Amino acid sequence: MRRLASSVALTAALFAVAGCSSGDVRPPAPPPSQASAEPTTPSPSASTSAAPEPDVAVVDPVRAGDLDRTVAVAAVRHLAGVVGPREATGPAYRQAAGWVSRRLDRLGYDVVRQRVDVPAGESWGIAVPAGRSVNVVATPPGLEPGDPHLVVGAHLDTVPQAPGAEDNASGVGVLLAVAEAVAQRRTRLPVVLVAFGAEEPRGPSDADHHYGSRRYVALMGPKERRALRAMVSLDRVGVGDRVPVGSATASDPVQRSLLAAARRAEVPVVADPEQRSSDHWSFVRDGLPAARLGSTPYVGYHSAADVPEVVSAEQLERVGRLVLEWLAPR
Repeated sequence: MRRLASSVALTAALFAVAGCSSGDVRPPAPPPSQASAEPTTPSPSASTSAAPEPDVAVVDPVRAGDLDRTVAVAAVRHLAGVVGPREATGPAYRQAAGWVSRRLDRLGYDVVRQRVDVPAGESWGIAVPAGRSVNVVATPPGLEPGDPHLVVGAHLDTVPQAPGAEDNASGVGVLLAVAEAVAQRRTRLPVVLVAFGAEEPRGPSDADHHYGSRRYVALMGPKERRALRAMVSLDRVGVGDRVPVGSATASDPVQRSLLAAARRAEVPVVADPEQRSSDHWSFVRDGLPAARLGSTPYVGYHSAADVPEVVSAEQLERVGRLVLEWLAPR
C-alpha cells in the first residue's frame, strides 16, 4: 500500500486511533460475549482489561539530514551524461520525462503528464520547432484540489546545444532526492513535485519562455489556487558554495521562509532580490506565492561545456537540506 508521507497521512493515522476505519488498523478483538456462542460469566480481571491496541504506522517527520545526495548526483549523471541535450519538443526530452515519471511512480506518487504546446522560435541562437512538451506532475495519493499544499518544481528541458548538467539536471536531481526523502516521511503540508517542460527561451521577450510552468498555473482551478501555500523553483542549484535564494519581488514571504530554513539547517545562502528568470515567476505574476533557489554564474552556461563534472555534490546537498528543512514540520 502506498503511504502518504505528509501531514495528511498523520492525520489519517490519528483518526484511526480514535476509532475511524482505516486499512492500516486492525479492529480490536470482539468481547467474550461475541467471540463464543455459549454465554460466559466474565471474571473481574477480564471485565477491566483493556482492549488490544491497534497497530498504527508511525510516520517520522522529515529532517534536513534525511537527504541522500547520491540520488541527486546520479540524476545529474544520467540526464546530462546519458540523455544529453533535452530540447523541450524533441525525443531526448520525451526520454527524460519518461525516466523521471518512472522514478516518481516507484516512490508511490500519483504521476500525470500535462500537455504543453510550445511555438517555434530561437533558443539561444538555434532554431527550434513548434511541438509538444510535457510537465511531469507527482501528487501524493489522496490529495484533493482544495487541500493546503506546497509545490516544489524544476525544469527538465535544456537549450539545444547543452547537456544541461547545471541547467537544469541539478534542479531535477535535487527534486528527485527530495521526493525520495518525503515519500515515507511527514511534511508540514503535502508536497506536489513538478518537472516542468519548455522553460528555456524560444525568443527574446518574457512571453517567450516558461511555457511549462505557465501551463501548470493556467490549469489550476480556484480551489487549488486558494490551497497553494507556496512554490519553490529549483533552477541551477549545483555550483558555488552558497545557495542563492531568489525573490521575484522586493519583499517576499516565501523567500523569508526559505532564508529562515537555511539558518536552521546551517546552510550558507545569499539573498537574490528581483529574481524573475525561472518558473517561480509564472506563479508570482499570477498572484501566487513563489520563490527560487539557484542561479550562481558559471562558465558552462547554455553551452556544450555544461557537463556533469561542472556540478558540485556538496552544493546539491546544501540545496536539498535547505528544501527539506523548509518542508519539515515545526
